[in-house]
Amino acid sequence: MTEVEATHANEPHSGGLANRLNWLRAGVLGANDGIVSVSAIAVGVAGATLQLGPILAASVAGLVGGAISMALGEYVSVSSQRDSERALIAKEQAELATMPHEELAELTQLYQNKGLSPQTARQVAEELTANDALAAHLDAELNIDQHDIVSPWRAAYASAIAFLIGGVLPIVAIIVFPASMRVPATFAVVLLALAITGAAGGYLGGSPVLRPTARVVLGGAIALAATFLVGRLLGTTVLA
Repeated sequence: MTEVEATHANEPHSGGLANRLNWLRAGVLGANDGIVSVSAIAVGVAGATLQLGPILAASVAGLVGGAISMALGEYVSVSSQRDSERALIAKEQAELATMPHEELAELTQLYQNKGLSPQTARQVAEELTANDALAAHLDAELNIDQHDIVSPWRAAYASAIAFLIGGVLPIVAIIVFPASMRVPATFAVVLLALAITGAAGGYLGGSPVLRPTARVVLGGAIALAATFLVGRLLGTTVLA
């Protein structure tokens, strides 16, 4: 590793950044959704009944359905992004094949817009075009790396697995703790788990951890309180 590489070792200069960020986003969102969704179902039903059977049935159904829904949503969303990127790459390839001089002038202008002198911008554009014209245009015009197209399958797997892992936590809390402590213990476990995932997401993304942690914990607390109150209201009226 050179001195420059060592100095900037924590900066994402290497390839594959789009897929790594996509996997991170899907994993963190999946874990948070699993924790909040399943715990909200669990405490909502617990607000209506103290019987463990209905709580577990609803929680496990929410866990399985939520994991499948998250995976499908990620696959569809990322597939659309991938198709758009491929269409843009194909369009750029066609333009380079049919109007190379115009494309060179466009690339030169892009580097002038970045602050280079006309002479330097022209030289940079010519050298990059000689090396890999398509890569140069995709990077300067569209911020796309043709070798780092996002993968919908990776996003789907990451989201589903993270959802399952996150969703298991409130189910375990519901099972382990007695009926008298079930709801407050689940609240505590869920908020702690959300704090961990929020901090992990901020750390892995290279941002301060306090704000994302507070954001997900507050959101989770609101969701749990709301569903518990709904369950309690239905349990004392409709089911009474």
